[in-house]
Amino acid sequence: MEARAQATYVRISPRKVKIVLDLIRNKPVDEAMAIVKFTPKAACEPIAKLLKSAAANAEIKNLSRDALYVSECFVCPGPIMKRIRPRAQGRAYRIEKRTSHITVVLKEKE
Repeated sequence: MEARAQATYVRISPRKVKIVLDLIRNKPVDEAMAIVKFTPKAACEPIAKLLKSAAANAEIKNLSRDALYVSECFVCPGPIMKRIRPRAQGRAYRIEKRTSHITVVLKEKE
């Protein structure tokens, strides 16, 4: 049995999210929440919300919270919003505002 939670179109670069996800992979849920809480990264806020959601989904499926661990967590790039930055002499540079689709899967230790 597994519990899954997914956040789509999160307005943060996948590269920044991956740094935090690598810290919590294969950790117990409580330890992962503590890591996310005390890591000074912008990606921690949506990841903490996602961990809480996955833990709530696990409770609905009657999984023991003490035995839960982060079995999978990954990020996929979402659509990129293209914006224009005015530059000198009438030129324009493109700014790419990246989005992420974050997935967290919790499983019960056997």
